Amino acid sequence: MKPAGILETVLYASDLDAAERFYRDVLGLEPFSKSPGRQLFYRCGNQVFLVFNPEATSKPPAANALPVPPHGAVGPGHVCFRAQAAEIEAWRKHLESHGVAIEADFQWPGGGRSIYFRDPAGNCLEFAEPRIWGLE
Repeated sequence: MKPAGILETVLYASDLDAAERFYRDVLGLEPFSKSPGRQLFYRCGNQVFLVFNPEATSKPPAANALPVPPHGAVGPGHVCFRAQAAEIEAWRKHLESHGVAIEADFQWPGGGRSIYFRDPAGNCLEFAEPRIWGLE
């Protein structure tokens, strides 16, 4: 047996209002659900991208809540969003127009380009061509 793929990915941010503005206004994602002070839910392609407040999700759920075990992380995480070669330069310009600093922009030795930047919580985000991993 082996997993069929990744269904959801989570990053953590204590300031969910800042995270929501960033992911909505800069990256263009719209939350399809949210729990104020606790979590944001976004669709991203055929996956789900979540932003959790680590202080809230590391505690056991309330008695009337779903029985999801507590979980969380400390420190910045990383997510790479898929982009085709022609899109990466447009993303770079778009991010810079919103005051987002590009920390790195390079071609991988095996082919493909990546750009790296941060969200308001300090998480490391990337746009990269799938071919950096030998994917289409």
